[in-house]
Amino acid sequence: MRLTCPICGDRDRREFYYQGDAAMLARPDPAAPVQDWADWLHLRDNPAGRTRELWYHEAGCTSWLVVERDTVTHEVFSVDLVERVDAD
Repeated sequence: MRLTCPICGDRDRREFYYQGDAAMLARPDPAAPVQDWADWLHLRDNPAGRTRELWYHEAGCTSWLVVERDTVTHEVFSVDLVERVDAD
């Protein structure tokens, strides 16, 4: 699989480190109940199909990216810098 980093261009997947679902960008409020924080930290979906994920460009520009891709076919639809993405 190849990802097109907005800064570095087309790169092999091995330059990136998968960090999980992009829903992690939507943190609970600091005053939220402990259960909300526990759910945010420990509960994960395992979807098949189109999804939004967090990736870290470890062997490149060290940017955090949101990658929209199909987890079955590995087709990549978009790659954006995290600071350009709405957390919701």
